[in-house]
Amino acid sequence: MLAASPDGAEPVIDLNHIDDLARRLSGLVPPGLRESREELQENFKAVLQSGLAKLDLVTREEFDVQRAVLLRTREKLEQLQGRVLDLETRLATGDGSSRTDG
Repeated sequence: MLAASPDGAEPVIDLNHIDDLARRLSGLVPPGLRESREELQENFKAVLQSGLAKLDLVTREEFDVQRAVLLRTREKLEQLQGRVLDLETRLATGDGSSRTDG
């Protein structure tokens, strides 16, 4: 239901899904009220858009930036874990080449 905007700068909810849902809802209206079906469909659409706008959504651009930050953080973490393992191994084997004795 969520889609990236063409410029990626704002959250975009695929209006085709909202239109389709509004049509389905208006199709459920009893036959006696069908004469105002288009008006109901527009009201359904407005309510759906309003409700979705209130959700705490991030833009696609914000999501992609945070994803890149997370990937860089993971890479650094893996590097640091490797260094810690190397230092622990050196300490365990008594290799003092990483220390300076004074």
